[in-house]
Amino acid sequence: MAQVNFAYAAVADAVGLPLSVSILADLDHVRGEMRDDVEAAGLTLRECGSLTSVMEGGPRPLGEAILIDCPLPDAAALAGMIRLDTRAARSGAHLVISTTVDGLEDVFACCSQSHPQILVNPTRSERVIALGRLLARMPNMRLRELSEEDRLSLLRLTEQVNEIAQKLERLGDPQDDGFVRSPAAAFRFGEEAGGTLRQPGDRLVRSPRPPLPDPRLVRRIIQQRQLRARFFDGDLFADPAWDMLLDLTAARVEHNRVSVTSLCIASGVPPTTALRWISQMTEAGLLERVEDDTDRRRAFIQLTDKAVDAMARYFNETGKGSP
Repeated sequence: MAQVNFAYAAVADAVGLPLSVSILADLDHVRGEMRDDVEAAGLTLRECGSLTSVMEGGPRPLGEAILIDCPLPDAAALAGMIRLDTRAARSGAHLVISTTVDGLEDVFACCSQSHPQILVNPTRSERVIALGRLLARMPNMRLRELSEEDRLSLLRLTEQVNEIAQKLERLGDPQDDGFVRSPAAAFRFGEEAGGTLRQPGDRLVRSPRPPLPDPRLVRRIIQQRQLRARFFDGDLFADPAWDMLLDLTAARVEHNRVSVTSLCIASGVPPTTALRWISQMTEAGLLERVEDDTDRRRAFIQLTDKAVDAMARYFNETGKGSP
């Protein structure tokens, strides 16, 4: 913890970036922990109050990073979250939201614009790691204002923050095989994945997409993967990205919608880890968020057309070897 805070403070101090943070939490002890971590990181504390306070007294300036604790949001808290989501999206501020499994659906539905980091029942170290990711990301908005020497120094320091955070997170979460640094590099759609065939004269022709597999087959594969945990340590086979792709593939053929909570369960890893994978896979163009037209308080996750294409071609290729 001390190493991480030292590195975070070094990033902020190295180039004199006055990064400011607002803390919004209803529980006194949670507010106190967040305040201590922000101050230890060398950041400027702009505000420290309750979540519902954002609804009082009209709009007022908030920090570039906003740390929120919202375990079981009521109507007032949800209204505050929606307002914060809109303000953060417009201003470029970054949100880190702590909640519970029971509050996840409401929190996820409220935050459709700002792409926050959502933590489920986080430990204090997980909050610190999330703060470090913000700190490593945010200075990039100001790189143009820095000299070349300061810019390079900042990039080296932010990379150090990321490396330390990733190492600590892997130590604290045995089911996570490491935070994916580049979603685009992890989830590639090359010519084979996209179904592109090279023809004479180097002309590229798109082959027709085969149908998705029978959902009963996909569900059977999922059950077989889950069965391994009865006989082997589940950490040996943790593969949240694939488990979520399988679940969403079956749901697509079944014409079922998948909530973020359900997808977290399907991933087989802790909710915070699953949410991080969902965020990365969304950024990579594999998953997309879909609002519920009949209930604006709900949102779902589904495969993108590109992911559907890749899954259909994958199962088509594996089926060619079947008798």
